[in-house]
Parts: sequence; C-alpha cells; structure tokens
Amino acid sequence: MTHDLIVRNGLVVDGMGGEPAAADVAIDGDRITAVGTVDARGTREIDADGRLVTPGFVDIHTHLDAQLAWDPIGSSSCWHGVTSVVLGNCGVTFAPCKPEDRSTLAEMMESVEDIPAHAIMAGLPWDWESYGEYLESVDRMPKGINAGGMVGHCAVRIHAMGERAMDEAPATDEDIAAMQALVAEAIDAGALGFSTSRTALHRVPDGRVVPGTNADARELIEIGRVMGDRKRGVFEAAPAVGERGKDGERRTRPEIALLGEISRITGRPATFGVSQTKKVPGLDIETFDEVDVQNALGARLRPQTTARGIGLLFGLVFRTPFDASPLWRGLRELPFAERLSMVRDPAGRAELIAAADGVPTIPMTEMYVLPAGDAQYDLGVEDTLAAHAARRGVGPAEAFLQICDERDGNVLVNWPFLNDDLGAVKGMLQHPASVLGLADAGAHVGMIMDSSQPTFFLTYWVRDRGLVTVGEAIRRLTSDTAELFSVRDRGVLRPGAFADVNVIDLDGMRLPQPEYVHDFPNGAGRYVQKATGYCATIVNGQVFMENGEHAGALAGRVLRSEPDA
Repeated sequence: MTHDLIVRNGLVVDGMGGEPAAADVAIDGDRITAVGTVDARGTREIDADGRLVTPGFVDIHTHLDAQLAWDPIGSSSCWHGVTSVVLGNCGVTFAPCKPEDRSTLAEMMESVEDIPAHAIMAGLPWDWESYGEYLESVDRMPKGINAGGMVGHCAVRIHAMGERAMDEAPATDEDIAAMQALVAEAIDAGALGFSTSRTALHRVPDGRVVPGTNADARELIEIGRVMGDRKRGVFEAAPAVGERGKDGERRTRPEIALLGEISRITGRPATFGVSQTKKVPGLDIETFDEVDVQNALGARLRPQTTARGIGLLFGLVFRTPFDASPLWRGLRELPFAERLSMVRDPAGRAELIAAADGVPTIPMTEMYVLPAGDAQYDLGVEDTLAAHAARRGVGPAEAFLQICDERDGNVLVNWPFLNDDLGAVKGMLQHPASVLGLADAGAHVGMIMDSSQPTFFLTYWVRDRGLVTVGEAIRRLTSDTAELFSVRDRGVLRPGAFADVNVIDLDGMRLPQPEYVHDFPNGAGRYVQKATGYCATIVNGQVFMENGEHAGALAGRVLRSEPDA
C-alpha cells in the first residue's frame, strides 16, 4: 500500500490535549488515514524528525473577508500555521448586500476595520446579494486556507431597513421578521453564526455608530432564536464592556448578562472580546467574574482574548507618532528614500522637530521602541520613547528621528493600548472559559499587526515560560477554537479528520519585526509579519507552505455550519 503523503518520525500532538508522542501521520486525499507506525511508503514523505506535528491552527477572529479575493494565501495568517479562519466578526460583513449598498458596506469596513475601501471595491467580485451567494463566491475563490464566516448585523440591518438601520429607534416587528429571514437564509447556507457590534468605538464614516449598536435585547434575542431553532451557529459580539450608558453607569455587567441571556434562551454559545486596559482598571476581572455568574446559570459564554498587547504601530514607513502635524503627516506621501533623506538633512530634521513641538500625541511613556532584530512585546519603561529621549538628552521627536537615522528608517514604535499588562493577559489565558481570539488578521492593516498571535503564544508563553504544556497549547489553537464554531473534523490529528497539519520546529521558532508593504489593490499599503519555525503547513492533504514560502497548493475550502451532533 502507498499513501499520498506521510509525515514521518515526528512528535505528534493530537490537538485534543495529548502531549507529544512519536508517530507517523499518513494522508490520502484530503483526509488523515493513519496515526502511529506507518510501514507503507508515501508518494511523498516529509521528514519531521525532532519536530512537532500538530493540527493546523483555527483562527476564529479575522477580517480577511475582502483580502482573500486578491491574496489567496491569506497572509500574514499563512506564515503562522493557520489553516482555517472565521470571517465576518464584529457585525461588519459584505453580505447580504443589495447592489446599491456595496460602497456603503465597503466604506463601513474601512471605517471600522481600517481596510481601504478602494481596495475592497476593486478587489471583490461583488457577484452576490444573499449570504448564501456570498459563500458560493468565496468557495470559487482560489485560496490556500479554509474559510467560513458569520453573517453580520450591520449588513442584515441595512438590507432589511435601509437608512432606518442607523436609527436608534427600536426595530419594528416587521423589521425583526425581515432580519430573521436574512439570518435564516445565511445559517441554512452554512454561515457559522451571527455577529454584532455594540461598542461606540465602531462608527461609519459620518461619525454615527454602526447599524445594530443600539439594538434592544428583543431584536438580538429574536435573531438568536433563528440559530437556536436550527441548533447551529455562534452568537459573536463586539460588546460595550467598559463603556458607560446614558445613565452614566458602566455597561460591563449588563452587557455580559445580556449575552448570557441570549445564550440561555437560544441554546447557542456566545463569544466576545475582552481585554485589560488602563483606562478602565479591573475591566478584565469584572468581565470574567460576570462570565462565571452567567455560565453558572446555564449560559455558554467564551470570552476571547489575545496572547499579547494589542498595539498600534508607528514608524517612518507609514504613520508616525507626530502625525497631528501636517508636515509629519505629509511624509507618507513621499517615497521612503525621500523621507529618510529629509530625516538625515540637518535643515529637514530641524523643521520636523519644530513641527512636532506641542502637537497632541499619545504619551511617550506608553510608546515602546521595538529593538532591532526579532520583535519583542514584553518591553519595560526603559524601552519607551520617553526613556530613549531622556538618555539622549533630547525631546521625543528628535530621539525618534535619531533612531530612524541610525537604523536606516527601520524603526517601529508600538503603543499597546489594550492588554499592555502581560500579567493580566496571563490571568485571562488561564481562565477556563477563555478562548484565543482577537488576532484580527486582515484588519487595521496600516496600524496593527496581531495575526502573529499563534507564534507569540507558542514562543513566549509556552516554550520560554511554560504557562501551559505543549499539548494544552496546541489544543487551544486547534480543537478548542474549532469546536466552538462547530468546525467538524478539523483541529485534530486522528484517522478520518481533514488533513490540515503543521510541522513545527518549536526550538527554532522566531518572530521577526513587522514590515510595511504595498501589495493591496491600487497599491494600498499594510503591515505584514512572517515567522520562522514552520517547516510545513498542509491544507486538505496538500502542502501549502514550506519554510515560510508558498508551496503552490491552493486547496482551501469554505467551512459551513452543521447542526449539533
């Protein structure tokens, strides 16, 4: 007997919590056919001696909804072992969509998720109206990773209510019935769930909050019943935790209580993002305390958090810390060589220093200069731009320019505005209800690069600090996230499962600095971040990535929801 592919002599981590064990993995077609000692030969064999062999990672919080249309490998996710992604988070999706609403949804996505609208309009085929037709379109796209999606409240409300979708007035019975029909079509077609945004941070270009932000409990519960009746789908929210209501009171516990009520009434799991922030001390603790209360009452709440700080990146490559100044902001219009030339010209540098004086900025004590070499995210006060300036005896703007000069412009400054306290992150990661999420792949492309989360989790927390065992770490990146969204037969290594597999050199894993590239439609720019240590990534039985390079296969498929077993 000959197998199509054998991953030979590796340390297999099954994705279900088992610790590494020596075994071979045989693959035929798109499925795993044997795990153990495989005596037969393979048409192709990969030597995994001394390497971990794991399921492909399942990233449940991405915004790759548009990017997959023009970037079939799904970068940067593809460089971090991700083989399956969930689209449609935070209520913003491109379906359902009437033809006349396409630009509205594209502009909303840019406003909320910092994905250029002109790239979206140029890059998407827009050959759908219903959500089911959208999934068929995604299915036709060549792609290296598997992708499923949730149907978003914003698009559903606009389709059902038109301009009234933006009103704060409650939806009528007829409005809710129309939205239920749209969500039913989506779930029946395979949507993995329904997502909504309830935070005042998410706004449309004219400054109003996105549709659905002020939806009342009745609207949300009745939409949730659609999934409950079908016994499938996840309710996902960008909640208003930490924010104050019109009565001035914090909304954290009422928000979590509402999600708990939705989960109990519908019988569906609910997931949402939670982070630590200095602006609301104790927010993470209060949120998880309320999660415990709601889950004890029968809810299924799974709060998502990240493995490191969520940070905005600044540098000479795009946005700088001093862009409130028109002179600094104008740098991004120049070719990079001209920017660097201005930094190195004494007159030009003096002009920039003067222009930075007094402009509003993020506190320099909260902005960390990433060291040269591998990316580091556990920096201390001595690494802040304020500390660099003090050591040099100059102001922050001059210190920034000096460092840019010394490093040929290759300097990034990170402002971790959420989860900046890694002690708090550790506590959230250890909570039994938490799930890894919020990597935001595809979103905030000119500001944030967090899709490297799996690599940081494995290197910083697992390899270097032993927060959890390797088996538990891989479970969290694979079957835990797959099971939450009922993605069947993925996230595990066992006979009969889909052959989504990583071969990993954990000891050799490194995370280099993010880079700014111009590879979006119409030349739009974005941050990317690669990794070393991923020897091979296999998707549906075909070798997708090898040592950080695309191996040629584009075997990804659409993931569709199924009723509970």
